[in-house]
Amino acid sequence: MDIRESTETTETTESTGTTGATGATGSALSTHGARHAFATEAVHAGREDLPARGLHAVPLDLSTTYPSYDSRQEAARIDAFAATGARPDGPPVYARLDNPTVARFETALARLEGTESAVAFASGMAALSACLLARGAQGLRHVVAVRPLYGCSDHLLDAGLLGTEVTWVDPAGIAAAIRPDTGLVMVETPANPTLAEVDLRAVAHSCGTVPLLADNTFATPVLQRPAERGASAVLHSATKYLGGHGDVMGGVVACDEEFARALRQVRFATGGVLHPLAGYLLLRGLSTLPVRMRAASATAAELARRLAADPRVARVHYPRIGGAMVAFETHGDPHAVIAGVRLITPAVSLGSVDTLIQHPASISHRIVAEGDRHSSGIGDRLLRMSVGLEDVEDVWRDLDQALDGGPAGRGAHRARPAAHGDVPAGVSASAAAGGPVPVPGPGGR
Repeated sequence: MDIRESTETTETTESTGTTGATGATGSALSTHGARHAFATEAVHAGREDLPARGLHAVPLDLSTTYPSYDSRQEAARIDAFAATGARPDGPPVYARLDNPTVARFETALARLEGTESAVAFASGMAALSACLLARGAQGLRHVVAVRPLYGCSDHLLDAGLLGTEVTWVDPAGIAAAIRPDTGLVMVETPANPTLAEVDLRAVAHSCGTVPLLADNTFATPVLQRPAERGASAVLHSATKYLGGHGDVMGGVVACDEEFARALRQVRFATGGVLHPLAGYLLLRGLSTLPVRMRAASATAAELARRLAADPRVARVHYPRIGGAMVAFETHGDPHAVIAGVRLITPAVSLGSVDTLIQHPASISHRIVAEGDRHSSGIGDRLLRMSVGLEDVEDVWRDLDQALDGGPAGRGAHRARPAAHGDVPAGVSASAAAGGPVPVPGPGGR
């Protein structure tokens, strides 16, 4: 497939201490000190106080402001936040500063990613913007980045909209590109939309003392936790798999408390806050994240195998780490495939319970210059598919007829499923041999 193989080898996930969550065969320390598996943490993190409060479901706090009868004490708490960015002790002050429901989501996500803290924002782009602004405020406006990234992330960096300057490099060129004013190194793995992977440990080593920001939107902490491999901060478009149902928008950065304090100050000043209802839905989404990722990944791996054996498909990209994203290049018109699907939804975004497909060169990465798209592997015949929770045969039937040109062209060709030993053009023998790509369990590589 060109099922792209990363240079990083599969490893057993290590314990991450009091804030971490290890893999399917490991455990994590909860805030109560008990050792819990990753799936258990996904259900209970951020909710531990509910029984003592006589509650089962998470409360939703929609207040924008909160009463305080001691204005001197309130002033002191606000001054402390302005000076340090630390969450104020005691009751909330104002929704732009903090919200109890959103704080629960932040606590849970930090536990799943194995970091000290997390800071949530109104969108993934707001989260990335806050990272750039926080480093830029320290005079560190230069960013070293590896393509491909999500198209709008690429544009934000390349256009210098926040006063940043970017140097684009291959992973091997990171160390040489770092300057005294470099504030961040940014990678996305698996990358959007080619699903290319980078060795996070090697990249983190190349960064030296410069923080590594890793976009983990596609993998989620179910499949990898970049902080365990040296990333200083982990970025998510929470709109995608963390929410998981296509009905909530948000972003979040998991990081140490020092960087979290800087991000909170940026969030307060710029107003890119996550709405409490969004925080509520995202926390609920985390509870089913491991189950959804494993089910969708199994279907995606099977679809990747069938596409790799299909003569209508030139090349398939499926990450070694697994996951629910598949990208493939057609011999025919990719726009005809988009127009021909009926069960699959032709739409932007990803990570929902239903399967979505889109043409990156026209949609998600249209904002990236054509030459830069092509040089980073985003060809004009590339399609990106986010596999949902439907039955694999139903999804394949719809994709099969769309590859034939839609309902009008059905019957012109019936693609056969891949058999053991089939190695179509564009597929690495090691990836194709032995049938479907293995689907990692929670917390694997």
